[in-house]
Amino acid sequence: FMLFDFFAWLPGSRALAPYIGLISLVLAVPVQFIIGASFYKGMWAALRMKTFNMDSLIAIGTTTAFVYSAINYFAYAISNKSFIRLMGKIPDLYFETAAFLITFVVLGKWLEAKTKGKTSDAIKKLMGLQTKTARVIRDGQTLDIAIEDVRRGDIVAVRPGEKIPVDGVITRGSSAVDESLVTGESLPVEKKVGDTVIGSTLNKVGSFEFEAKRVGSETTLAQIIRLVEEAQGSRAPIQNFADRVSAYFVPIVIGLAILTFLIWYFVLSAPLSFALMAFTAVIVIACPCALGLATPTSLMVGTGKGAEYGILIKGGEPLEAACKINTIIFDKTGTLTKGQPEVTDIVPMSVILSGEKDLLTEKEILVISASLEKLSEHPLAEAIYTRAQADKVSLQEVQEFKAIPGHGVQGRISGEDYYFGNKRLVKEILGHSLNAANDKISQLEEQGKTVMLLATKTRTLGAIAVADTLKDTSKEAVARLQAMRISVYMITGDNERTARAIAGQVGIENVLSEVLPQDKADEIKKLQTAGQKVAMVGDGINDAPALAQADLGIAMGSGTDVAMETGGIVLMKSDPNDVVAAFELSRQTMSKIKQNMFFALFYNVIGIPIAARAFAFAGLILKPELAGLAMALSSISVVSNSLLLRYFRPGKKNYISLVAPVVMVAFFTFLFVEFARLSSGMGN
Repeated sequence: FMLFDFFAWLPGSRALAPYIGLISLVLAVPVQFIIGASFYKGMWAALRMKTFNMDSLIAIGTTTAFVYSAINYFAYAISNKSFIRLMGKIPDLYFETAAFLITFVVLGKWLEAKTKGKTSDAIKKLMGLQTKTARVIRDGQTLDIAIEDVRRGDIVAVRPGEKIPVDGVITRGSSAVDESLVTGESLPVEKKVGDTVIGSTLNKVGSFEFEAKRVGSETTLAQIIRLVEEAQGSRAPIQNFADRVSAYFVPIVIGLAILTFLIWYFVLSAPLSFALMAFTAVIVIACPCALGLATPTSLMVGTGKGAEYGILIKGGEPLEAACKINTIIFDKTGTLTKGQPEVTDIVPMSVILSGEKDLLTEKEILVISASLEKLSEHPLAEAIYTRAQADKVSLQEVQEFKAIPGHGVQGRISGEDYYFGNKRLVKEILGHSLNAANDKISQLEEQGKTVMLLATKTRTLGAIAVADTLKDTSKEAVARLQAMRISVYMITGDNERTARAIAGQVGIENVLSEVLPQDKADEIKKLQTAGQKVAMVGDGINDAPALAQADLGIAMGSGTDVAMETGGIVLMKSDPNDVVAAFELSRQTMSKIKQNMFFALFYNVIGIPIAARAFAFAGLILKPELAGLAMALSSISVVSNSLLLRYFRPGKKNYISLVAPVVMVAFFTFLFVEFARLSSGMGN
């Protein structure tokens, strides 16, 4: 019936006027006490905790309007012995204000929920990737079964164009697989016998069979979904600010509303109805729900968007930490390099020391070194063992094998003790002089090669040089990080000459060389002591202590290592550019959170004075129901601003996200003023 106040020419307005009070009361009761029951429950729960919340504001505001109207209505009915007024509408009734207010708030919550639903599109998209059935081979028969019935060890057949149902290892056939929707890798990945396949990725061309290794909740996709859900439900430290503001905000607003009423009624001698409506409008418009939405909505969209690109951010804390980083340390092997080292040189000492007799040949050096390294877990060991397999040499039995951390390995072959490792092993432990071989070793190291030496207790027998190829995007990623004013370091166990040769190829000036695995965390601690905020990029396994020590640990996965315990951020692809993308996304997400907090506070700064009718002299009087609508729209604007993160693209400016907040501020300022003008034409 509020429309009849504003549009008196509407058909039926005069005929209905005498009954508006009674009809409004009948219609308002279920809205106030059934639809609005949740607000009373919320207020009661808050009062039991000796505090106030959003529900408290809505309950106080609507109850004020409803009770005041009910008192006026029944006072008129008793004094006039009639529930209707034949001469027109009963004055000072605001049942529709309370009803509209609850309706607008509930509508706003519904729209907010619908809008927030879009923030979890990433999870829905990931869930949509899951296949429903799998083709398994059991007892010689091919069966189509539900995905839930696939067991670990089942042989699964996949045809061209089909999705791979679960994680496993190819046992027969080959193909190219599109892993883009899970890892973010844009190009199809060639797969052959022995390679790992990821459930829910798309087989492109070939047919193959694989053994199921991870099923149900163990699959890579299931782990990603769980990680993203946990991240979206987490809290960022900046949210504590919003909580502190909200804790004081509601009592302050109630105090301002009471002060508004007292000034209008007792100081300015305004009508009781006018003062009460000003009180109600202040209570309603100052609802802090927009502030409460500022962080979680941005966090949901940001982490979801990261998952689309294979960047898994484990919650609000690492996301916020990424924005404070000013120093980043890359572990060399597997992060800047491909992690697939190859033997480039085998140098017997007979080549260096001409005239020496009884020294080993290249083949003999390879046989002994590969026999020792076959038992080692060092990343370079595989390169030497692979070279031995390629040369088809026969390895020998090793007895009394022992790993010497940070130095190399030792073992007994055919009754002779052999040592294989770096220069520190030969010089510090065995005490050999390398003066004669220094020139050759230096030459290899200046080419960026890692040199390992084979020796006995009495002499050095030869050297093997291994090189690990740099990733194609390493140099670009380093340059982009430096452009973001982040100092870039490389840490490695290589000697300084080799380390600087490799670092120079990618443009890194800060090199931490000859660092033992157990000492990497100490190097990070030194930088932190100097006031640096440090991020560490490693493989998540060998670098676990360093990742844990860093202010932000970034673990580079292999496409399936999703559930790494260490690392606040996990990269599904081993692409250094994804490190840059993680920083870009984190900065944009934090920017959105701060924008949202500004919006929430800005709306209150401009809304509360208008609601308090401080600009009544200019014809701006905001009615409570329109104050409720403005409050609901302000919450929706915060969620909508967060949704702009969906336009994030790594390495590209998000111009929509940059311009939209300015437009929103202008639009909502205009909206508040127009609502106030509309209210001024509607009376109290």
